Amino acid sequence: MSSISSEEIISILREEIVNYEFNLDEQEVGSVIWVGDGIATIYGIEHVMYGEIIIFENGMKGLVQDIQRDQIGCIILGKDKEIKEGTKVSRTKRRAGIPVGDGFLGRVVDALGAPIDGKGEIPSSEIRPIENEAPGIVDRKSVNQPMQTGILAIDSMFPIGRGQRELIIGDRQTGKTALAMDTILNQHDKDVICIYVAIGQKASTVAKIVSTLNKYDAMRYSIVLSATASDSASLQYIAPYSATSLAEYFMYQGKDVLIVYDDLSKHAVAYRAISLLLERSPGREAYPGDVFYLHSRLLERSCKLNDKLGGGSITALPMIETLAGDVSAYIPTNVISITDGQIFLESDLFFAGMRPAVNVGLSVSRVGGAAQTKAMKKASGSIRIDLAQFREMEVFTQFSADLDESTKQQLKHGHVLMELLKQPLYHPLSLADEVITLVVANTHMLSEIETSRVKEFQQGMLSFIRTEHPEIINQIADTKELADEQREAIITAVNEYKSRWV
Repeated sequence: MSSISSEEIISILREEIVNYEFNLDEQEVGSVIWVGDGIATIYGIEHVMYGEIIIFENGMKGLVQDIQRDQIGCIILGKDKEIKEGTKVSRTKRRAGIPVGDGFLGRVVDALGAPIDGKGEIPSSEIRPIENEAPGIVDRKSVNQPMQTGILAIDSMFPIGRGQRELIIGDRQTGKTALAMDTILNQHDKDVICIYVAIGQKASTVAKIVSTLNKYDAMRYSIVLSATASDSASLQYIAPYSATSLAEYFMYQGKDVLIVYDDLSKHAVAYRAISLLLERSPGREAYPGDVFYLHSRLLERSCKLNDKLGGGSITALPMIETLAGDVSAYIPTNVISITDGQIFLESDLFFAGMRPAVNVGLSVSRVGGAAQTKAMKKASGSIRIDLAQFREMEVFTQFSADLDESTKQQLKHGHVLMELLKQPLYHPLSLADEVITLVVANTHMLSEIETSRVKEFQQGMLSFIRTEHPEIINQIADTKELADEQREAIITAVNEYKSRWV
């Protein structure tokens, strides 16, 4: 029997020590002491982090939102029916994340990224945390590219740039969603990815939006993320953050993304419900003290990245629903102060037949002028001032019978402008169409046409130029500039059409 030398024993031991895997698989496990309304209170997990995902023994996930000395509070990401007192809970040591990837384009998903359109699993390339730090000042670049909405009233007076946050605010049923939908439809062939986030909407409303996107072939560059009114408050709360993570995936690839949050009023209400159930102190209007941070950390993630990081952008169109036009309420004032401008839609204008019902006085864009094309900047001219003067004059002259000629002319011009700014639903205009309309409006060429027939004239004029003078449209579309000779060519073409039309 051969003996093993001490050197061999030492080398075997050394090899064993090198290859030994130190695997202490100890899991922290706690148990539920209270559950209800999508909230669970857990005892026994001491080292859990805020925002960590925890797993209940039935496979349901929870998100830690409240840490106290002897217990933690979490929101349940799903139905809480199978969770009861005594249910075991374990840590995952991972933050909440959502799968992301190119496969999400054209799909409808829930707040956790799971498909809900019945088209099967979605291949994902990575998992991104739903809460991400916003890019710093050094990582950003000033907004310098237009995000064309196709809505004449907005592109001419309150232009939106890629990387801007423009709030759409107004009472219910004033056309907020329709305005956002027009903007999504207008991104056709503009290399922009659109994400529509439905927060607390009816499932039938979301289905209608998806069918509209499919009808106009916009679904191929869009993603719909839905947390409907029948979903729990916790899913409605995380929905916009999940959608922004999806948007960031594309932004860091150098792409431009448009994200619509419909709407943040319902998001704030969902967060208020969660906070009150977690027994946080209520503040103004029963909202918790950090409700401003709720939206600021969300909207700050939308920006234009610098060229080093690929130059991608996220343009945000958050929506806020007001009550009786009160823009000075708590949530509206919060979001107004976070965003780079707002488009205020007014009920009175809407019911008077002015659609989109944009209030020229209260709407503003704090960035878009820098991103406006030269053609649009030159064509829009004094349209905003003209409209403001018209509104003022209309109020003063409604009781007066005899008006001088110049006042009559100014009123007529105002009425023509109001007619031109009306736009049917799901009919966004191209840049060339908008520029031609504005040139015609600012040269007072429609003053002798009956106000009721202005819209008819506009549509006929645009189709005439499209067929008879396509070079005008092509030149504006290619150069995005409006030279004096182009302006003259537009006026000549319109006069030619006018002579036939009259």
